[in-house]
Amino acid sequence: MSMTVTLPSPASPLKIGTRGSPLALAQAYETRQRLAEAFDLPQEAFEVVVIKTTGDNRAMIDADRPLKEIGNKGLFTKEIEEAMLSGAIDIAVHSTKDMPVAQPEGLVLDTFLPREDVRDAFISPSYSSIHDLPSGAVVGTSSLRRRAQLLNRRPDLNVVEFRGNVQTRLKKLENGVAECTFLALAGLRRLNMDDVPATAISPDDMLPAIAQGAIGIERRANDDRAAEMLAAIHHAETAQRLAAERSLLAGLDGSCETPIAGLAEMQDGQLRLRGEVLRPDGSEAIAETATGPAEDGAEIGRAMAASLLQKAGPGFFDWRD
Repeated sequence: MSMTVTLPSPASPLKIGTRGSPLALAQAYETRQRLAEAFDLPQEAFEVVVIKTTGDNRAMIDADRPLKEIGNKGLFTKEIEEAMLSGAIDIAVHSTKDMPVAQPEGLVLDTFLPREDVRDAFISPSYSSIHDLPSGAVVGTSSLRRRAQLLNRRPDLNVVEFRGNVQTRLKKLENGVAECTFLALAGLRRLNMDDVPATAISPDDMLPAIAQGAIGIERRANDDRAAEMLAAIHHAETAQRLAAERSLLAGLDGSCETPIAGLAEMQDGQLRLRGEVLRPDGSEAIAETATGPAEDGAEIGRAMAASLLQKAGPGFFDWRD
């Protein structure tokens, strides 16, 4: 593949920034592999740089506090983005579902790898589905979306805070802190954790988080080399789907503090967007579906957000004691 910019080399590698969790590293390694193959370069032409974020530090200190009390999504990206702006790293690899909808000035998130399975996975050593759980069963999750969706369908269950990376949450489950939990199926697959007792949940039963299963790569806006290299591994269909989903999220002013779900899919050349907002206690859910040309995805998302907000009315996302 011809390039108009200088390619990285083992002596002068392209630096890939990431958080240090096993899943974050797996995503960074996948990015490195795709870039190496696209340009016929050795792995050593890319250096994976682990950056500890404020969110990682606070999550360890406040392990039992809900994420909404610690801060928003930016807690897990601030130091990585500062490193990119300073030139310490060249690109950053993220789980797109964890990314704010707006990037700091000078940075762009415009490269997405082919999307993995979008579904949530039900994880339990004793039960095979949500419907099998006995009344009063303890369910562990740190996701406000999953909590609200679960309580909307099974208000008789007891939902407890269940934070940590994939390995930490599975250990808590093993120790009996809860009878089941939920994880993104994409994460389990990227970690090759086929031995985990997981049952995939249809999006019809539990609409996933916006951008779930998608790896996003952030770069400096003025970095021509990064832009040209990333264009070679960019997946256009994933980008079209995420444009609709993230536009929906932006229109709803979504954050870690609001239960929002959304999924865009391509069907017969058309984009189909499903969106859902829920009261935090699960007492009410409002859902919509819209279809249109893929190139209109962002506008479809904006229109759906406006419609959902109108139906929800003021105070819909307020917490009830």
